[in-house]
Amino acid sequence: MKGPSEHLDRLGRTRLLVCDVDGTLTDGAMYYGSDGEVLKRFTTRDGLGISRLLDAGVVVALVTSEDSPIVTARAKKLRVEHVVLGCLDKAVAVQDLCQRLKVTPADVTAIGDDLGDLAAFRVAGLSVAVAAAVPEVKAAAHLVCESNGGHGAVRELSDGILASQ
Repeated sequence: MKGPSEHLDRLGRTRLLVCDVDGTLTDGAMYYGSDGEVLKRFTTRDGLGISRLLDAGVVVALVTSEDSPIVTARAKKLRVEHVVLGCLDKAVAVQDLCQRLKVTPADVTAIGDDLGDLAAFRVAGLSVAVAAAVPEVKAAAHLVCESNGGHGAVRELSDGILASQ
């Protein structure tokens, strides 16, 4: 992960990880079959990173603009209890999660890849872009992963959080 050392040092403060899905937990591609059902590709490495965070007491939330049962199924498999689907304003979602979970925004790390994630970045104490994020997201992020979304970026971040605690 790349970024100033003072931001890397803040990883250990993370109590809530807010994670975008498409382009962050996935490679951003959507696969459609003849029946119209969408498929998404997830990597097990990211899943293990999320499981390790949960085991360490870090709360993980998936926040996405999509309304996909695939996201719900992946969250269930990973034991992620906090899922916000069809989210039009990620800043509001992060603020709501903070209030419900009694976490201060300074203790929130948000990871994303595209313009819709900028709202979450403005609320979170620490913002992280995946390697293939759009330029505006990289510019707004405190840290940038070396890995792309769907190819280990969330694992890279989770390993950094755990190593810093």
